[in-house]
Amino acid sequence: MRVLIVPGPSPATVFGLAPLANALRLAGHSVLLATTSELAPTVTGIGLPAVAVTDRSWQSLIVTDRAGAPVERMPRGTDPERLHHGGWFGRLAAASLPGLRETAAAWRPSLVVGGSMSYAAGLLAAELGVPCVRQSWDPYDTTGVDAYAAEELRPELDALGLPALPGPALAVDVCPPSLRPPAAPGALAMRWVPGNAQRPLEPWMFARGDRPRVCVTSGSRETEANQGFLLRLVEDLTTLDAEIVIAAPEEAAGRLRERFGEVRVGWMPLDVVAPTCDLVIHHGGGVTGLTALVAGAPQLLLPRWDIFAESMGRMSESGAARVLYPEDVADDTLLKACGELLHDPAYGERARAVAAEIASLPAPAETARALESLASG
Repeated sequence: MRVLIVPGPSPATVFGLAPLANALRLAGHSVLLATTSELAPTVTGIGLPAVAVTDRSWQSLIVTDRAGAPVERMPRGTDPERLHHGGWFGRLAAASLPGLRETAAAWRPSLVVGGSMSYAAGLLAAELGVPCVRQSWDPYDTTGVDAYAAEELRPELDALGLPALPGPALAVDVCPPSLRPPAAPGALAMRWVPGNAQRPLEPWMFARGDRPRVCVTSGSRETEANQGFLLRLVEDLTTLDAEIVIAAPEEAAGRLRERFGEVRVGWMPLDVVAPTCDLVIHHGGGVTGLTALVAGAPQLLLPRWDIFAESMGRMSESGAARVLYPEDVADDTLLKACGELLHDPAYGERARAVAAEIASLPAPAETARALESLASG
């Protein structure tokens, strides 16, 4: 079986699909990840084969339309953010399709797997007449984005004679069942297994110290917004009686080390570090959040957007996390929330309960067998 996997434009989307890709390879199948030129090194860096199908960069997709004209930067509000996401993920699909067609003509996949908003996967599968599988790459519900992506992709849909985005033959969901939307469509549950990049480990990464450990991260990509997020956040946290570690891409590490020489900072495998943490504070990234849940670590989400507010709300209601939006953070609100998360044992107990729920779900190897049946049926 040949499986063509189409992630999104960021490292997190690759990490989210990597466990299934590895399970398919271990089962003896051929796997190829079709990605952007800038993301191909991330794919090969975690040991998976990659082919670049578009030169469009993540940043250009967000700030310019197909003709290169500027578009509004990330707005605030659920519907405006869904429109924005549908536009730039739709542009990614449109830019990727020519390269995907060329790859598929030479490689002839048996089926196509796409991530949560990898709309090119469904379009390509419909054109080839092969099954498409949609695997969520994090716990966030993205179905509200689909209609806006369809608007952006109307030329491609019309060319294929499709009235709407084609649905998958099989949906695979890594969100723990207790955190799924009540009216979520049926999907095959799969255990979340972190698929992040590694580096040589140091003993402190997998051993707890004498003080509570707080891990701070804004994800795997260096952006202007992330720079400010980390600087302001760590400045506030230095007053805590805790060990602070900053998980950040290496391009940001040097600047952070100069500012906070007393904390450990740099790229660190979060799947190794998170189990040693008493609290993980982050920007609301789905892959980061799932990795913390797997580790049974309470978390504080500090998102800068509303699009996934319902999903984050369910995490907060579960008792495994707290969510603070920018308008909620004032004076010592942040430090109070951290203190509660660190010292109220109920948060840790609930986080470990969600971790046990995730551990009970079918492994990616079982999902690989379901894909085998789909391709052969």
